[in-house]
Amino acid sequence: MHVPTEHPTIINKQIKTLDVPVFLIKEDYPMDKALEGVKILDMSRVQAGPSCAQLLGFLGADVIKLEDTVGGDNTRIDMAHIEGEDSVYYTIFNGNKKAMTLDLKSEKGVSIMSELVQWADILLENFSAGVMERLGLGYSQLKEINPGLIYASIKGYGDTGPYSSYKSFETAAQAMGGAMAATGVHGGPPMPTAAGIGDSGTGLHMAIGILAALRQKDKDGEGQHVEVAMQDGVVNLMRIRLIRSLSTGEPNERGVILGKSNLPPTFACSPGGYDDYVMIHLRGQLWETVLAVMGREDLIGDERYGDEAARNERPDEVIKIVTDWTSKRTKYEVFHALASAGVWCGAVLSPEEILTNEHLITRDMVVDVNDKDRGDYKMIGCPIKLSRSPVKVERAPLYSEHTDEILKDVVGIDPNEIPSLREQGIIV
Repeated sequence: MHVPTEHPTIINKQIKTLDVPVFLIKEDYPMDKALEGVKILDMSRVQAGPSCAQLLGFLGADVIKLEDTVGGDNTRIDMAHIEGEDSVYYTIFNGNKKAMTLDLKSEKGVSIMSELVQWADILLENFSAGVMERLGLGYSQLKEINPGLIYASIKGYGDTGPYSSYKSFETAAQAMGGAMAATGVHGGPPMPTAAGIGDSGTGLHMAIGILAALRQKDKDGEGQHVEVAMQDGVVNLMRIRLIRSLSTGEPNERGVILGKSNLPPTFACSPGGYDDYVMIHLRGQLWETVLAVMGREDLIGDERYGDEAARNERPDEVIKIVTDWTSKRTKYEVFHALASAGVWCGAVLSPEEILTNEHLITRDMVVDVNDKDRGDYKMIGCPIKLSRSPVKVERAPLYSEHTDEILKDVVGIDPNEIPSLREQGIIV
């Protein structure tokens, strides 16, 4: 929020005792969504917080994305491919929300914020340490307004510990959480992984924390402060790479998951393009299955390749045996042949192939979104499937698109007053 040094404090405002109407993202939403009626005030930006709020929105929560009056979430513009249009980065993390603007430098802005806090079941923020408290929006301050409020904070290093004042972001979290040390080529430098385990991974952890707090609130009616540190989230996702250190005290070698192998995880396929590879798990008895699928029954029982240790002693020979077969077939042909035989494998799908993958489209993980303002575009869907709680993927909101609607339906402001608020700069 954009506020001056001297600003009114929310807790000093009188709060109406009237019930606040439930805000629905879309009137035709079915009533059997898992999180129907759960109300979220999303003050977060960029990826960690927005991805969390979006996931809960997929599951039926009513999400208001609250932005400042000087441009809002910086990812709208900073990563835009077309000047004047919201970036793809913004749209893929902010679906299933409504957006409003608010400037807290006036008493009226503070009063409106108070009403929003009273409306919300959850407030989600990922500001740097101490920012919310300085704005008069810390948990201890807001719980006086709404004792049932679940106050969800995402920080780089959390609220406690010697690093708590430090800022973080995706690759910094990967470095401090152990992911970077484990990624890369053996003997080479640490490398970040392309997956957003620092940001979106933290968002997933926060979603779990929020759901747990909601369950607790169902029992006793009280809210609480839920905190997730990005470093903690990455460490949790890195547990498999900690096994060796935990069991023997020895460090894990970079690029090696469990144990040492001289065999690559991927093998080249036809026609030999940049991503024409397939991952094949060759450990244990799967080796004999792979041989059978490749038509190399003559090598089944061959002591030169009889166990993993033997195959590691002859990596060049093993690679040639497998590649002689894979290189004459596409990665999809190899994948279907091996996977249908029970072999753990996977075609290496490029980002472009992800967006056109028949399986993912069938499962609504890649969906088409109709948007009259931006034009139609593809969006990543909800990875969680519930048997009796449908998910509807909605487009990301435009900047301040629903401000008037929220002020009228949620805050209870007379529509005739809204133009004056806009003239005063309290909203955009």
